[in-house]
Amino acid sequence: MDNQRLLVWALFLFMGWTTWQAWQRDYAPPPVAPAPAEIAATDMPQAPVPDAAGDIPSAAELITVSTDVFDITISTLGGTLQGATLKKYPIEKDHPQLVQLLDTGGSNFALIESGVRAASDAAEATHLETFASDQSAYELGDADEIVVKLTWSDPSGIAVEKRYHFYRGSYHIDLEQVISNGSDVEWRGAEYVRIKRRSEEHPRSMFDVDSYSFTGPIVYNGEKSEKLKRDDLLEDGPVDFTAQQGWFGSIQHHFVRAVIRAATLPTTLFVGPKLQAQLEEIDESLKLTVDYGWLTIISQPLFWLLSLVHKYAHNWGVAIIVVTFLIKLAFYKLTEASGRSMAKMRQIQPRLKALQDRYKDDKPALSQAMMDLYKREKVNPAAGCLPILIQMPFFLAFYWVLLESVEMRQAPFALWINDLSTRDPYFILPLIMGGAMLVQQKLNPAPTDPVQAKVMQIMPIMFTVFFAFFPSGLVLYWVTNTLLSIAQQWQINRVVEAEAKAQKGGKKQA
Repeated sequence: MDNQRLLVWALFLFMGWTTWQAWQRDYAPPPVAPAPAEIAATDMPQAPVPDAAGDIPSAAELITVSTDVFDITISTLGGTLQGATLKKYPIEKDHPQLVQLLDTGGSNFALIESGVRAASDAAEATHLETFASDQSAYELGDADEIVVKLTWSDPSGIAVEKRYHFYRGSYHIDLEQVISNGSDVEWRGAEYVRIKRRSEEHPRSMFDVDSYSFTGPIVYNGEKSEKLKRDDLLEDGPVDFTAQQGWFGSIQHHFVRAVIRAATLPTTLFVGPKLQAQLEEIDESLKLTVDYGWLTIISQPLFWLLSLVHKYAHNWGVAIIVVTFLIKLAFYKLTEASGRSMAKMRQIQPRLKALQDRYKDDKPALSQAMMDLYKREKVNPAAGCLPILIQMPFFLAFYWVLLESVEMRQAPFALWINDLSTRDPYFILPLIMGGAMLVQQKLNPAPTDPVQAKVMQIMPIMFTVFFAFFPSGLVLYWVTNTLLSIAQQWQINRVVEAEAKAQKGGKKQA
C-alpha cells in the first residue's frame, strides 16, 4: 500500500473523529428530564438516611476553618461541610475569584453530610440534628494540625462527638464520629457519610477545555472504578454502592470531592485538586479520579516521567521538551529504519516518475514495475507510516495528561505562554508547527499521485488551524517532536546519499 495514501487517510480519520467529538459537545441535544442530585453513602444501616425538605440547609450557626490550602465552612446542623474554597486555585489565571468545591447554592451546590443511625428506635445523631461547638472560628496558623469538635447529646444518655482533623498542606480531612452510650440499654447502629451535589447539564464547547472532562459521580469497590453518567442516572435512577473497602466521589475537571473508607477508622475525606501525589498517599486507587480514559496505561507512566523531569527543571514546558526527546530517543532505532526507507524512496523518485510515464496507460504493468523497483532497491513504501503510528498513542496520551493533570493547570512555560493547559493566545506555536511540517515534507519523498501531492501540500495549513485551539503544551510537544524528526531525517538523508555515492564510485572502479 502506498504510504502517503495511508498517512493521509490516517490523519483525516483522526481529524474527523476529533471534529465529531467537538460537534457532539457543542450541538448534541441535552436531556429534558430534571437533574437529580448525586448521593452516595458508606456504612449505612438498613434504614434510609433522612433528608431535609430542600437542597439548602436550614439556618444554623456556622463554624469557619482556615488552613493554608482552603477555607472550610461547617454548619452546626448535622456538622455538615457546606463550604470549601481553595486558596491556591483561581477559576482563571490572574483572576481573584477562587474555585469553590462545596457551597449551598447555585451550580456549585455540594455538601458532605454525615451522621449516625440507630438500628432501632433509639436516639440517633443524623445530619438533621443540631450540634454544639466551643468555637465558631479555627485557624491553622503555625500548627501542623487542628481538630474541630462538635457534640450532640440526647436525654436518654446517647452522645456523639464529631471530630474533623485538618492538616497543613493537605486537602484530606479525617472524620471521626465517636458514640458514647450513657443509657442503661444496648445501642446498635452505624455511621454514614454522603456527598450531595446537584447535577446540571453544562454547555460544552471545543474552545472550553473544562467541558472536555467528565463531571459526575465515581465509585470504586476495591477492584475497579466506575463513572456514573448523568444520562444513565436520569434513565435508571439512583445507584446502590456497597463495599468493605473503597471510595466514592464527585469529580469535575481537575478537582474531586471524595469519601474514602478503609477497614479501620477514621473516615477520610478529600476536597481539593487532583494532586496525584496527595491522592496516592491516601489510597493508590484514588489516582483513578484523574480521568485519562482508555489511554491510562500510557498516560500515567508519561505523567510520572514528566513529574520526575519537572523536579529538576521546575518548568512543565521544559519537562515536555525533555520527555519528547526521551521518547524520540527510545524509538530512535525503529524510526531510523523507517527514515532510511523514506530516504531511499526520495532517491528513486525520478525512476518512479519515468515508470509512470512509460506505463501511463497500463496500470497493472505500472504496479508490477514499481514493485520490482522497490524489491530491487530494498525499499518498503509503507515504512513511512510507522513513525505516525508510533507517535499517535503518545500524542493522544499527552493530550489527556495536559488536559487532566491539575499540576499543569495554569502552569507557565516562557515568554507569551503563561498557561500550558490552554491554547496559545497569539497562535505563534501553531504557526511554528505549520512551518516545521512544511520543512519536514521537503525532506520526504513527494507522492507520485498528483491528487495526493496537492493534499499533502495543504496538510500543514490544515494542521495549523486544527492545532490552533489545542492546549499549548500539546502543540509544544508536537513542535518539538517535528523538529527532532526533521533533524533525524536530514541526517539520515545525508548518510543514505553518501552511501549511494560511495556505491556508485565502487561500481565505476570495478
